[in-house]
Amino acid sequence: MTLKLLFYIAVLLIAIIGYRYSATASSPLKIGDDAPNFALNDAQGKTHYLSDYLDKYLIIYFYPKDNTPGCTKEACNFRDEFRQLEKLDAKIVGISLDDSQSHSAFAKQYHLPFPLLTDINGVVSNSYNALYNFYVIKIAKRRTFLINTEGKIVKIYRDIDVSSHSQKVIDDLKLIQNKQ
Repeated sequence: MTLKLLFYIAVLLIAIIGYRYSATASSPLKIGDDAPNFALNDAQGKTHYLSDYLDKYLIIYFYPKDNTPGCTKEACNFRDEFRQLEKLDAKIVGISLDDSQSHSAFAKQYHLPFPLLTDINGVVSNSYNALYNFYVIKIAKRRTFLINTEGKIVKIYRDIDVSSHSQKVIDDLKLIQNKQ
């Protein structure tokens, strides 16, 4: 009897938490939407704004955690493709909920040539619908947004294979630029 009661209590708690999570989740962004503004600091304390990047294409990639296998692979692949992205007139920023000290060590260890921005409270991640908020813990979802020079979202990546993601972004960027 006690085990059955505990089971029902657990199911009820999961249902309540799930409802609260879905009720507070921001509505998903769509292609053509204005990219949400942001003001976030990089590892050196410099504040970056969406408006800083309106003269180029911008790749914003959200990732869960510095120095984890998938996040390291994704960052290093973007690092390795950085010159090609520059040739395509694109900038890139990574965003997670890690602090600036973590970002600084991560960027230094892997020689990342692009800024990692700190979204400790998850406000910007939430505005891009790229936040898991479990109340006790928050973590960025692995999401990438390609933003054009007018600040419009032109591509959204939700299902990401970190081993081929940077090349997929480059291929899509070339297609988008060739259509203009």
